[in-house]
Amino acid sequence: MATDIPERDAEGYLIEPGDWNEDVARALAKDENIELTEDHWDAIRFMREFYDEHQVAADARFVIKHLAERMGRDAQKKLFELFPYGYVKQACKIAGMRRPRAWSTG
Repeated sequence: MATDIPERDAEGYLIEPGDWNEDVARALAKDENIELTEDHWDAIRFMREFYDEHQVAADARFVIKHLAERMGRDAQKKLFELFPYGYVKQACKIAGMRRPRAWSTG
């Protein structure tokens, strides 16, 4: 059964981050041709917790710091392997964030 993705903007980001759930993440990841692994989920769940606490998308450096606790110094490289078209373009989108306007999509 296909998951209905909530309303998105012209670039594919959710209009309302509160509409996100893990099934939505899977559907968004499929649109990006990403097969979600436990490493992806680790980053995505951290991003959602950060959003729930701060009401803004986590800057990539916070996600890298989180991943480094488990992955060590390779965390930055790993983040960009997980989301090869960029943190904002893919990680933020899959995690159900609005597109951060002040950031590039790289």
